Amino acid sequence: MASRARVRAPELVGAGGWLNTGGKDLTLVDLRGKIVILDFWTFCCVNCLHVLDELRELEEKHRDTVVIVGVHSPKFVHEADHRAVVDAVARYEVEHPVLDDPALATWKQYAVRAWPTLVVIDPEGYVVAQHAGEGHAHAIERLVEELEAEHAAKGTLRRGDGPYVAPEAVAGALKFPGKAVRLPDGHFLVADSGHHTLVELAEDGETVLRRIGDGTRGLVDGAAPRFSEPQGLALVPAGLDLGYDVVVADTVNHALRGVRLADGTVTTLAGTGKQWWQGSPTEGPAGEVDLSSPWDVAWFDGKVWIAMAGVHQLWAFDPAAGTVGVAAGTTNEGLVDGPVAEAWFAQPSGLAVSADGERLWVADSETSALRWVDRGTGAVHTAVGTGLFDFGHRDGAAGQALLQHPLGVTVLPDGSVAIADTYNHALRRFDPASGEVSTLATDLREPSGAVLVDGDIVVVESARHRLTRLRLPEEAVRVESVAHRTRRAATEVAPGTLRLDVVFSAPSGQKLDERYGPSTRLLVSATPPELLVSGAGADTALSRELVLSTELTEGVLHVSAMAASCDDDPAIEYPACHVHQQDWGVPVKLVAGGASRLPLVLAGLE
Repeated sequence: MASRARVRAPELVGAGGWLNTGGKDLTLVDLRGKIVILDFWTFCCVNCLHVLDELRELEEKHRDTVVIVGVHSPKFVHEADHRAVVDAVARYEVEHPVLDDPALATWKQYAVRAWPTLVVIDPEGYVVAQHAGEGHAHAIERLVEELEAEHAAKGTLRRGDGPYVAPEAVAGALKFPGKAVRLPDGHFLVADSGHHTLVELAEDGETVLRRIGDGTRGLVDGAAPRFSEPQGLALVPAGLDLGYDVVVADTVNHALRGVRLADGTVTTLAGTGKQWWQGSPTEGPAGEVDLSSPWDVAWFDGKVWIAMAGVHQLWAFDPAAGTVGVAAGTTNEGLVDGPVAEAWFAQPSGLAVSADGERLWVADSETSALRWVDRGTGAVHTAVGTGLFDFGHRDGAAGQALLQHPLGVTVLPDGSVAIADTYNHALRRFDPASGEVSTLATDLREPSGAVLVDGDIVVVESARHRLTRLRLPEEAVRVESVAHRTRRAATEVAPGTLRLDVVFSAPSGQKLDERYGPSTRLLVSATPPELLVSGAGADTALSRELVLSTELTEGVLHVSAMAASCDDDPAIEYPACHVHQQDWGVPVKLVAGGASRLPLVLAGLE
């Protein structure tokens, strides 16, 4: 086993306290003898949710030697609410201790720069590895096996149960429902995400008529189907005979499913069940192309458009041709308008089509924005929202109005758009005619979607586990205006030359395999673009010299890195390869005497 730097792990501190420990506060001394994996996450972040799923198998396989500790480090103000963290831990079935760190105290102690980040601590309390982004589970498992062997031999490994204590289960017909549609007979079909099923409710929105799915996570078709955290739903337009009536965004299965309502039979329409990675096909036969956390679906321009939250894009499924492919977005995360092939999104999570079919409205959650795609021009526009780091609850002219992580959109009878403003616990309205934003209702609990019913609107209150029927008000509700920026402190850097180094060490037993070309990729851009005088664009080296503006005082560097490592054993005829990738949005402040080097850890130790 290769020697490693001996860096003592800082203590775990968070003002919100501990979850999933039965009320006990944990310290690193309590965890001595265990291999500890710190998972720095925040529940708005789809990449963090991917990592939660990546770690489930490792967590179960090494339960007697490994303790995973989630360190919840909020981006949005809502995520600093302890009740919201409790809900998120239940929603995503987190089965390990979680430290609620609303002030980012532990985040700063470990010098974390991105969500998600994983830090490995050995049984003696020393940091031995850090990994940012997704795709590291195989590397961490290899490291865990080495640490188990090393510390078993030294007598410093302690086997046995960890500190996890399961919370009380959520009771009720629904558990963190995602979105809903109204069926032709007046019933509601709800994506019951927390129960991994679809539920048909009577017209009262409460009485359960049937469930589709047995409640167990899985990707199973037929008369006894299984789902995994389904979210978006779209009805097949009348007159189309496709063999299914509803399209489902089966989010954690990375798939689209079709449901025949007559008998509840389910068919997989698109996706392989595997998550899309950079370098994978972006179009082709629908059953052969990987998807990434599809969050919502809508029929637009003759196809099923998909809010592909996991890769910050919109995709489209063509049921006639049986194909799927990218429709808009570049995979870069941010807010950039323009032609669909050049636009940037940030975790699009809600879709709705205007009555005339000319606009596809998009709830772009991570930029707290309302966007739309124009069918005629093929361009993306922003109605409300300014970027990744500004959010709040402010009505008025759309150019200065603020939302906070919206997940759903619904077109109203007058052509305006109702927005499920999720982290503001509100229902908002944007009027394209006047360009004004108003508030329709407050005191909702994490609304994630809404359905029109005559003169009312039925809101999916995800964190209250119910549908709530509201009368559409004639006048807007008046609320106190607030604005926020992300709590993450900007990195002070000097104007002029800045050395960017992405740190990557191949996992033990693997290497960067460049027999068929470069196995690394680095993409750099900035908001505003003028922040970068030079150094923008894509290349294969993981280090680059940037030149920053001397005229600006702040901005955001967008850095996307990918590395592929393969088994380093000549005896293996077909070595397995693994992709490691992460996107950083690094707020920077340009000050004289600031840093001249910016290190970002993809895998390894700085």
